[in-house]
Amino acid sequence: MRVIFMGTPGFSVPVLDALAAAGHEVVTVYCQPPRPAGRGKKERPSPVQARAEALGLPVRHPASLKGANEQAEFAALGADVAVVVAYGLILPQEVLDAPHFGCLNIHASLLPRWRGAAPIQRAIMAGDAETGVCIMRMEAGLDTGPVLIREAVTIAPEETAGGLHDRLSALGARLIVEALGRLDGLEPEPQPEDGITYAAKIDKAEARVDWSRPAEEVDRLIRGLSPFPGAWCMAGDERVKLLGSCLAEGQGAPGEVLDDVATVACGRGAVRLLRLQRAGRAAQDAGEFLRGMALAPGMRLE
Repeated sequence: MRVIFMGTPGFSVPVLDALAAAGHEVVTVYCQPPRPAGRGKKERPSPVQARAEALGLPVRHPASLKGANEQAEFAALGADVAVVVAYGLILPQEVLDAPHFGCLNIHASLLPRWRGAAPIQRAIMAGDAETGVCIMRMEAGLDTGPVLIREAVTIAPEETAGGLHDRLSALGARLIVEALGRLDGLEPEPQPEDGITYAAKIDKAEARVDWSRPAEEVDRLIRGLSPFPGAWCMAGDERVKLLGSCLAEGQGAPGEVLDDVATVACGRGAVRLLRLQRAGRAAQDAGEFLRGMALAPGMRLE
């Protein structure tokens, strides 16, 4: 099929690779414009742009698709379908209607649960037992379109958003190739009205750990915000990111370090910290971290 691909971050790259490997003709790749990054604030292309250029594919990165010229250029590509995954721009109706089979979105949740920007993080933070991927025919509303294919996965007890991100990216790549292979025979299933939830964009203000919360909530926050933006707390006068955890036995004052393996008391129960990061340093597993920075029993994290 003649495919327009629309995506920007690393989550989208395996999908682009899968489309190319399956023999589809990717006529153009759309992604967000390069952004200033790093200490020098030099413009850096997105992961999708970098991969598309490596594959020799033409790339466009308009700041908006609302203009008539951009919409005309999109329609002139004569695509059978557009595949959209974490693109980052709203698609006007003129764009949605241009490809013969419309625009298909790969969404990392079991719709209608977790429509919106941060479905992977929100599923972990809410304590969901499972999540998955839906291939959806796009409409003007936010993730409201009918679903063509869905597949669920179990969220593991110690899984972080980063690990789940990678699993769902690979799953989305497999499912979109399957969907395109039998597009004529798929029956779009309208989303039910019950069970709608919205995955709001992660606010950095959410990231500071409140040790007075139950251990289950603290653990889910740490795992749900790993690796970005990273839950954090103060250890003395130093800010430390917490990037991995599990539930543990123990009790004490909220934030109290209970032993020499980084078990910390919460408002109810305790968590064991598995991966941590000091400011300006690389992330480390707890054993290595504790050799460089002591979290002594009785110390209070805040």
